[in-house]
Amino acid sequence: MSNNSFTDSQKQYLAGFMMGADVARAVRRLPILAGSGAPGTTVSVGATTPLTSDTHPDPAADALAAQSKQIAEGNKLCNEERAKREKNPLDMWDEVSERSARGEFPKGTDVFLTKFHGLFYVAPAQEAFMCRLRIPGGELQWHQLHGLADLSDRSAGGYIDLTTRANLQLREIAASSAMDILYGVRELGLVSLGSGGDNIRNVTASPLSGIDPEELIETTPIAKRMHHYILNHREMYGLPRKFNIAFDGGGRISTLDDTNDIGFHAIEVVRSDDPQQTPPGVYYSLTLGGITGHKDFARNTGIVVTADESIRVAGAIVRVFIRSGNRTDRQKARLKYVLDDWGFDKFIAAVEAELGSKLRRSNPKDWRLNGAEDRYAHVGFHAQRQPGKIYAGVVFPVGRMNSDQARGIANIARRFGSGQIRLTVWQNLIIPDIDESDRDQVAAKISQLGLEYQASSVRAGLVACTGNAGCKYAAADTKADAMRIANHLEKHFEFDSPINIHVTGCHHSCAQHYIGDVGLIGTKVEIGDEMVDGYDIFLGGGWGQRQNIARLARAKVPATEAPECVAAIAQHYFDQRIGSETFSEFVGRLTDSQVMELGVVVTPQD
Repeated sequence: MSNNSFTDSQKQYLAGFMMGADVARAVRRLPILAGSGAPGTTVSVGATTPLTSDTHPDPAADALAAQSKQIAEGNKLCNEERAKREKNPLDMWDEVSERSARGEFPKGTDVFLTKFHGLFYVAPAQEAFMCRLRIPGGELQWHQLHGLADLSDRSAGGYIDLTTRANLQLREIAASSAMDILYGVRELGLVSLGSGGDNIRNVTASPLSGIDPEELIETTPIAKRMHHYILNHREMYGLPRKFNIAFDGGGRISTLDDTNDIGFHAIEVVRSDDPQQTPPGVYYSLTLGGITGHKDFARNTGIVVTADESIRVAGAIVRVFIRSGNRTDRQKARLKYVLDDWGFDKFIAAVEAELGSKLRRSNPKDWRLNGAEDRYAHVGFHAQRQPGKIYAGVVFPVGRMNSDQARGIANIARRFGSGQIRLTVWQNLIIPDIDESDRDQVAAKISQLGLEYQASSVRAGLVACTGNAGCKYAAADTKADAMRIANHLEKHFEFDSPINIHVTGCHHSCAQHYIGDVGLIGTKVEIGDEMVDGYDIFLGGGWGQRQNIARLARAKVPATEAPECVAAIAQHYFDQRIGSETFSEFVGRLTDSQVMELGVVVTPQD
């Protein structure tokens, strides 16, 4: 197709797709990373690698060409693709500003396009915006959290939500406050651009990066570089659907990298059939196609990359996805479906063609996995690798803190730590770099905020999405119901091993119900002539070395009965487990029919 055959709007799309003044951020030079060989050694990032440059003369061309190709093949673009084709989402700053001045919310496809600025109009759940940020690696400074608390008090709902991508959201934003939020976020040195819509979401990293005694690679600097790479490569905003990238350093707290479209997980190659091609050392193993809401984990490719190489490899993968992803059926517009259609060999070959070089293969039998994960490591006080230093994992059941709590946490980090705050994928946060001698003072300060650092195993593993109190897709009030379930369990049981309860409101599975020990997904239940909130309940999910998709235990449970149903499951576990068997081990040895029998309600013993 010649350039002369494009319409004016298409030419605009090609020329300016995803441009914005606030993405012109310089990529910061990375510090030294741990992990070139044995744990504790270092490798510099930024060294010359054999991979070729990924400079593209027209970064928007691939997205438009992919749309045009699918049209030429007789397919009809979905509404979202047509909207992006007709209007550049990141050229809407003036529109957003003018609507805010008029106190108006977007209408029609502008609701979708405005998400590219991080603003989600969440009606009918709330007549309000939600603003999602981008906090690479989940790391922010005390003054940023303090400033977000003040901003929420002025222009949002007076609270901050912690998300399952180690990120933050502000809610209950009036139409007239939209620009107050966008300006306020930027003035704090934070970014919301591209946090919604068809974009790469917040890049996650190990929350103990740099302080974990067990980690193989320090991941936060890599996540930050990936973040800046996305912001400064316009083609990264031309995706057919959202995309997730995670870096896991192999330490104590999982980033759930196997639930991401691209997962980089630190491993050690201990031997090699071809040492010249893959010499022993520490690498990232590359996994692709995770989307657990569609019952699929990221699959191992047998490819390993160095920290230096990972950013450009991720960029090449995204570009191949931009050209090949489905733009007619939103349900099949994720990387998983390209991999299912093409197969891994064809996809990897396309990535290598994009890079201009072969990727390094290694046999997983030659790898050492660290196996250091501790399911309690994100809660409570733990030693850092720095002598005399500890960190505090603070619990926020269902991931919500009010503004006073946020300011209080910021002040604790400033006074007793290094001023840094780390967010986790478990909807809580970590305050690092505390002197051991200050432990009691920090514990008292956390308690004074009405927060916990010594959570029960139920609260420590409790995850819930926003639910129908703030999301139009959700079929139940997940946060409130999750707390009712936790409170009910704590009245009757004392768990001696970790149990994760994930409560999600809809098929988007933001709380990843299929990987929980107990997973609940919202549904509507018919009671007489009424439709009430309810849940389907699944059991036995896991991630990492316990990777498993949860199985259905009971369907169509009214929300009011969910606490008793989960308690019945817990009672069966305590009655039938063998020795010190964990809940995951217990469910894992049951047949599907036995799992469904667990949902039968019994009266818990006091």
